Amino acid sequence: MTDLEKLKKLTGESDEELLSLLLEEAESFVLSYTNRKKITSGLDKTVRDLAVIALNRRGTEGEDSRSAAGESYSFESAPKSIYEILNKYRLAKIGGKVHETKAE
Repeated sequence: MTDLEKLKKLTGESDEELLSLLLEEAESFVLSYTNRKKITSGLDKTVRDLAVIALNRRGTEGEDSRSAAGESYSFESAPKSIYEILNKYRLAKIGGKVHETKAE
């Protein structure tokens, strides 16, 4: 099952163009944050999780919190658990360069 198919199942969203865009942006964020050139197998789920978060937050972009009908909601940039996973895969820059092991 592809990531797009998994995302459709997880969210119930049928707009494949939207879901593809969210996956693409989530992957770009993960690659940028971890200083990697490609997604490793341990980051696949994190990319999907970020895409789901982005889908659920549509319409609340730029908000830190919201109150309505006696209920309050606060928004983080991403849950701490996401950053804990990303930090495990983050590569350090040495002399402004990233040294990533090449796949065999």
